[in-house]
Amino acid sequence: MFFVPAPGETEQPRQLGGDADWWRGGVIYQIYPRSFLDMNGDGIGDLPGISARLDYIAGLGVDAIWISPFFTSPMLDFGYDVSNYRDVDPMFGKLEDFDTLLEGAHKRGLRVMLDLVLSHTSDKHPWFQESRFDRSNPRHDWYVWADPKPDGTPPTNWLSIFGGSAWEWDSRRRQYYLHNFLTSQPDLNFHNPAVQEALLDVVRFWLDRGVDGFRLDTVNMYFHDAALRDNPPIGPGDVVNGMPEQNPYSMQNPIYNITRPENLQFMERLRAVMDAYPATTTVGEIGCVTDMYGTLAEYTSGSTRLHMAYSFDYMSAKFSAAHIRRVSERMAAQEYSWPSWAFSNHDVERVVSRWGLSQHADRAGPLLAALLTSLRGSPCLYQGEELGLTEAVVPYELLRDPYGIRFWPDFKGRDGCRTPMPWNAAAAHGGFSDGQPWLPLPPDHVERAVSVQDAAPLSPLNRVRAFLAWRRERPALLKGAIAFHDAPEPVVAFTRTHGDARLLCVFNLGAAPAGFDTGGFGPISPAGGHGFNGALSGAGVALEPFDAFFATY
Repeated sequence: MFFVPAPGETEQPRQLGGDADWWRGGVIYQIYPRSFLDMNGDGIGDLPGISARLDYIAGLGVDAIWISPFFTSPMLDFGYDVSNYRDVDPMFGKLEDFDTLLEGAHKRGLRVMLDLVLSHTSDKHPWFQESRFDRSNPRHDWYVWADPKPDGTPPTNWLSIFGGSAWEWDSRRRQYYLHNFLTSQPDLNFHNPAVQEALLDVVRFWLDRGVDGFRLDTVNMYFHDAALRDNPPIGPGDVVNGMPEQNPYSMQNPIYNITRPENLQFMERLRAVMDAYPATTTVGEIGCVTDMYGTLAEYTSGSTRLHMAYSFDYMSAKFSAAHIRRVSERMAAQEYSWPSWAFSNHDVERVVSRWGLSQHADRAGPLLAALLTSLRGSPCLYQGEELGLTEAVVPYELLRDPYGIRFWPDFKGRDGCRTPMPWNAAAAHGGFSDGQPWLPLPPDHVERAVSVQDAAPLSPLNRVRAFLAWRRERPALLKGAIAFHDAPEPVVAFTRTHGDARLLCVFNLGAAPAGFDTGGFGPISPAGGHGFNGALSGAGVALEPFDAFFATY
């Protein structure tokens, strides 16, 4: 049966380790709090809901949780429009609820990372309210303001990711302000040292409270070009990483509105703050660039910038063994870089649907989780991936995502990956809430609830648990180097090496049996206990559909 601990009852605690580099190879579990568990019946998940499921999270075998924004916000972009960085929005609870969550996580050996949005705030933030009052107030230049062109049009051709111009007219100041996202999300002016210091103080506030790190939203979008130069058109063969072609943003090369060289200097200031708090980490979201690998390397080079960063290369519709290899090898070739990988998150279609594997979710889900957590880097597992959840179909009239509403029907938005977690198939709304959920739970998700999978030894949930427990004892999978081997589609094969330990990892990404030739490896010793059925067969490995094989040699 699905175990719900009584108040004060926990599993055997797993203490936090002393490894300052715990993040290097650590598994990070992303929680979208609105959709995790609702404890007060208002249909929206909250911080007490996360606390109530800490035993479940620890039981997965992950090392940390990343919590999407829960700060005070008007919620026009569901928390990514912050109006108070130092408090909890009432819909999620109180600051004391966060302290309880943090304490409970640490007791179970779980680190806690916060999703920090520094590039912009809500237009309801007191800083912006003061800044827009006139052109002479103390915070008049805390945001990016600019005069119109002589004909009244915006200062540059820069576009908003959410559609239209990136400039919005303000009649009081008779100037435009910059917004890379919604008009209600004005961009902060990082060219102002006071802005930088105010944001670093926000970082210190949460570190002093005991958090273990940050996922930094849009980390390459902090600075803009002070000369306000127009972006050029996208070059032949270039692609704006992570941007769908339906969005005109994909038609510009965004070299002036984002990813400016000054950003790297701020990364160094931020890292200096982090280094004053041992065993903390940062993972940056880098998107909307044409040179993804070079940018990732720049942002993570040496020990003075970000600890790690991730791209959207594995969060597109591209799916093949060759693509998996190409992305990982190109990242591994960047000196000093340590990547963070994800196949799904709160911004993209769930992976089993995006890669056309919905009908094979029971087998493909665990296989993809094993592949993700076997690549060199720090994997992020999005809530529900352990259940093999597919993308939900949310009808237009129930959409909440402003991005999806703006580009419907060619782009369905992000609501389909944000529907609530199904906990108990026998309870109303899948056990997520006693009230009407903010987004509907699909019936097929309820059928895959934790209560159902918990009782089935070979369910995706239990297979993911078993694999992560097995992985935890293998340093080569945590911090080792990676070297790929030639293999026929749809097989991915590589070796992870740590010290004298070498672990061969082979994955069949297809729905038909496949094989891999091991004739050139010499004697190999198959490893067991990971939950997959790949086996030696003659001079090679025989793999069932969506199967894996591991061996030392």
